[in-house]
Amino acid sequence: MNKMKNVLTPLVLALSLAGCVNLAPKYERPAAPVANAFPTVQGSVSSGNPVANEAPANMAWERFFTDARLQQLIRIALANNRDLRVSVLNIEQARAAFQIQRSDRFPKLNLAVTGSRQSTPGDAPFSSVYQAGVAVSAFELDLFGRVRNLTDAALAQYLATEEARKASQISLIATVANTYLAFLADEEQLALTQQTLKTRDESLRLTRLRFENGVVSKLDLQQAVSLVEGARAVLAQQQRLRSQDLNALTLLIGQPIPDDLPTGATLATTNLPDLPAGMPSDLLVSRPDIRAAEQQLIAANADIGAARANYFPRISLTGTAGSASQELSGLFKSGSYGWTFAPQAILPLFDFGARRAGVESARAGRDIAVAQYEKSIQTAFREVADALAGQATFSEQLRAQQAQAQSEAERFKLSDLRYRSGTANYLDLLDAQRSLFLAQQSAVEANLSRLQNQVTLYRVLGGGWSEPVNSSTAAR
Repeated sequence: MNKMKNVLTPLVLALSLAGCVNLAPKYERPAAPVANAFPTVQGSVSSGNPVANEAPANMAWERFFTDARLQQLIRIALANNRDLRVSVLNIEQARAAFQIQRSDRFPKLNLAVTGSRQSTPGDAPFSSVYQAGVAVSAFELDLFGRVRNLTDAALAQYLATEEARKASQISLIATVANTYLAFLADEEQLALTQQTLKTRDESLRLTRLRFENGVVSKLDLQQAVSLVEGARAVLAQQQRLRSQDLNALTLLIGQPIPDDLPTGATLATTNLPDLPAGMPSDLLVSRPDIRAAEQQLIAANADIGAARANYFPRISLTGTAGSASQELSGLFKSGSYGWTFAPQAILPLFDFGARRAGVESARAGRDIAVAQYEKSIQTAFREVADALAGQATFSEQLRAQQAQAQSEAERFKLSDLRYRSGTANYLDLLDAQRSLFLAQQSAVEANLSRLQNQVTLYRVLGGGWSEPVNSSTAAR
């Protein structure tokens, strides 16, 4: 017992002294370099279903996106998307790196068994020595916090990676939603173009009959042909865009789009709730990318402490304890027990400024991290302000575009009646057809922009990464 006490006493003393000084600067979160409130759009009209005083970051994406088909696509994307899978694996890699670095704060015990035989002069028998025991090799006595700060930096890097994974999930959900909405808009534009082409084909047929009977000129006929071909060109464009959006959606969900998806809404019937902006300071706790930038700043701050510790002696301990015997069979029975304890202190006397450069590099890294952290806040502020401006104005734009499309539809109807009765020329009818088609297209585009802006606002306010607790998890 006394032998074991003699072995463990230096080790316990070393552990109690480790990390007793921390040379890292005290961390203080930099002030947010943005205004205290988001700008507002004066005189705008906002409509929708506002969510009463609930932060978007606390709203699960299933509650924000209520379309059953879109929900299923998002679930598939969260399970299969390769970019998100890489983000999850990055977390595992960062966690392993942190565990490796943290292990340096504790001594590593090794079991060693050795044996040697050597000849002796003359006819004497061989000399044999067998040894077995435990050894601690070059354990650094962290008196000045070098290892501790490196561990803190590794922990912050791991936490930053985890926040980056959350940011990747937010971005993935928003991208899937926006691509799906674009596909719905393609469907509406395609149906609109097909209907327009049908109407223009009928108009061309009547114009050709009138031309053959000498009622209209060849100019009128060629203008009707031009309208039909223009509609066919737009139709081909819409078919291409629809296929490309399907391809993008397939890439996002990481597999072919299933045939058994539930029935979803159309773009015209889709509605997303208006969201409260809150205060700019809320972004610090709701945006994973900002939290990731702050963890990078914390890591850089800890690196300064590790660099400063290089100015002080680096003390390492090496020790062994075990049994030795001249016979292998008696190694653990009649062998002699012993231990060694060998501390070592190293202090560089002249290193051509390497330690000073190390501290300066760490400080520069910290200043870079501060600038990146502040830039992430400014970027988030701008993104939210832009999305809020859209929320305040897109609804009014959509209302105006729909009113214009309705007016153009009535104008086309009247122009067609007047042309058929012979009281209006064909140019008036052609102009009404073109204006109606453009107004209807603009209305669809305005509705798409409004909905995609709401998705963007949900994303930039930190919504989409919280995972709801399912029933099985709650039961456990």
